[in-house]
Amino acid sequence: MQKILIITHSKDNASVSAVSGFLKESGALVIRFNVDEYPLKYRLSSRFENNTWQIFLDTDGKRESLHDITAVWYRRSHNLAAGLHHILEGTYLTSVQKEIRRTLFGMLESMPCFQIDRFSKYRRLDSKEEQMKIASSLGLRIPDTCITNDPEEARDFVRSHPQGAIVKMQSSFAIYQEGREHVVFTNVVSDKDLDAIDTLQYCPMQFQEKLEKVRELRVTIIGDAVFTYAIDSRKLENAKIDWRREGNTLLHDWEPYDLPKDIREKLLRLMDVYQVNYGAIDIIVTPQDEYYFLEINAAGEYLWLDRLANGTISGHLAKVLTGEAYRRYTPAIQMIGQPQS
Repeated sequence: MQKILIITHSKDNASVSAVSGFLKESGALVIRFNVDEYPLKYRLSSRFENNTWQIFLDTDGKRESLHDITAVWYRRSHNLAAGLHHILEGTYLTSVQKEIRRTLFGMLESMPCFQIDRFSKYRRLDSKEEQMKIASSLGLRIPDTCITNDPEEARDFVRSHPQGAIVKMQSSFAIYQEGREHVVFTNVVSDKDLDAIDTLQYCPMQFQEKLEKVRELRVTIIGDAVFTYAIDSRKLENAKIDWRREGNTLLHDWEPYDLPKDIREKLLRLMDVYQVNYGAIDIIVTPQDEYYFLEINAAGEYLWLDRLANGTISGHLAKVLTGEAYRRYTPAIQMIGQPQS
């Protein structure tokens, strides 16, 4: 029997349920591990005895073995160890949180089964600079870019692009004020911003040329399957620079898009370079029909597109997990001391 482990959190969206449904229909056993409830509600143990490794996950009086998992989908690890600060004093909390992360991700990295993508691959994809360098080397267009904490460097870059420049963070950046999350979106850089840019020294930012666009594409790649959808973000003034500002309003305006063959092949080659099986890629199409690569999101959302596709994306992800569809790599890890068949 196929046995699939899904790493997520208790407040994740319906994508986990959708994929789990397809997996169960195929006869697979699905184990969901909500890491925000670890270690308060979960106990995770790895044991090496009698020349054999065993891994157990216990919760609510039920024990699941993880050493015989056939595939892993690392979906999310938001709010790992949530609530622990109510139990431990600040003196110990930071050190304990480090041990929790080291234990969980160390276990996942060591699992010899197929994984949609290993945690270490996700961390490599945190580098937007490397993404753009690789994409450019593969023949994909990228915007003129400057990543800096030098105010003068930023001023020079922006002024060298009289058609305009935008600024954005390289990570999922949010500011918390009075208990509320305020996401930092992409913004146009104004002359006023340049006059007040000295504080950039304390926090690097990414500046890029402002590109005119007729379409924004979301390309979801799973294995060798490419699902492309497009939105005309010019429909709403507040979405012209960053469609996410009006994400809910534009939710049903996305349409299937026929991606040119050469762009498709270059994106698949990008996935090959990283040796990853999942990627949500953002692309801008200009009035001159030029395609500009912006970034690849290692665990980017796809649920709103999956609903437009009647579950096709989740269904294909399930097939990759069970080995019914193309996988980009075959795991080569052989646990030290694991008995050979």
